[in-house]
Amino acid sequence: MDIDLRMSQADAARTRLQVDTLNKELGGGKAFKPDLDKDDFLKILITQLQHQDPTNPMQDKEFIAQMAQFSSLEQMTNMASSFGKLSSVLNSSEAQSLLGRTVEVLDGEKAIYGKVSQVVRGEFPLVMVNGSFYDLEQVSKVEE
Repeated sequence: MDIDLRMSQADAARTRLQVDTLNKELGGGKAFKPDLDKDDFLKILITQLQHQDPTNPMQDKEFIAQMAQFSSLEQMTNMASSFGKLSSVLNSSEAQSLLGRTVEVLDGEKAIYGKVSQVVRGEFPLVMVNGSFYDLEQVSKVEE
């Protein structure tokens, strides 16, 4: 029984993009994370409450101000997530609008010209030109 272990061009491109995205999110393999997120803020707040002096508890104003900061941070995080989803939808829509159009795709040092014959929607839209899939970001020119 023979098993074909080769990936299709679309799967290989999609996997390469997912790996690149993950590496960017991880900061290129660095363990250091320069920005604090809402989980870090909540940990700091809980640590403050656990270690406060019982004879001199945290003032109500300070606590309310920190909770307001936490709420604002959470809302900004949610907005950033929503903008990411919106960007993905817009990219998929842009890719679909290229169907049947002649495009120039930059693949490394070489430029490839051809009609877009297929589009794979999703977080990382792909366009098929001359029988090969390319990332939407590689499309440099679009013609009628």
